[in-house]
Amino acid sequence: MTWDAHHRRGEVLRNVVDEVNSRRDGSLPTQLPGVEATFADDLELVAALQLRWHTRLSGRIDRALLDQPADLEAAVLDAWRWTAREMPGVRAVLDTHLEHPTSAAMEQALTRALDKERALLAAMAGLASVQDTAAVRVGERLEATARASVRASRVGTHRRESVERPTLIGRLRAVLAA
Repeated sequence: MTWDAHHRRGEVLRNVVDEVNSRRDGSLPTQLPGVEATFADDLELVAALQLRWHTRLSGRIDRALLDQPADLEAAVLDAWRWTAREMPGVRAVLDTHLEHPTSAAMEQALTRALDKERALLAAMAGLASVQDTAAVRVGERLEATARASVRASRVGTHRRESVERPTLIGRLRAVLAA
């Protein structure tokens, strides 16, 4: 892939992410300019969205663990919630295509990605190792807990949890300033 093609793909994917996050209906915006020329099929586009979700979630987990090193599980839950609030349309597309994949290859790819994500959640929360056969089940429980609170906060039945916490640097600056 050439440098220009790489940047064009990134631009098209950013447009797709913006569109799905604004629509939040779980459908792929294949009508957007450049989508059909950039992505060979639905599987390739959904896989790119899955990678975007995973990258953002992993980054959020790393940040949350730095901010909350004493409570790993809470940090992981906060990171998942934050990512879901930040990328609601991407999550909706992934969930829709997990429930109704357009091909067997898509079902297999998304199922494998979800299992890996759940094992990562469990491992980063300190509840299982990534290789542990129970990690996927533990991660599934963590994901369900995070999803429930995100749904509740959307309908206003649950107080919106503060995910933004002072960073270590912010806390050190406050101590030094005092």
